[in-house]
Amino acid sequence: MTTTTYAVTGMSCEHCVNAVTSELSGLGGVSAVTVSLVPGGSSSVTIASDMPLSLDKVSVALDEAGGYQIGG
Repeated sequence: MTTTTYAVTGMSCEHCVNAVTSELSGLGGVSAVTVSLVPGGSSSVTIASDMPLSLDKVSVALDEAGGYQIGG
């Protein structure tokens, strides 16, 4: 089991949280997604998965969820 936390920008409401959670949960091997929303800032998104996910897969899923991006 691997757990990774990303700083994600562009999230502003509970709809954003639901969209991100849904899209990331659909990735193969993901068992849990937890979001700590910071409207207008960098929200923390933690993904638990069977094996590490590529940064590209996570980035594509965030973009699909609504144009969200991994921040610095």
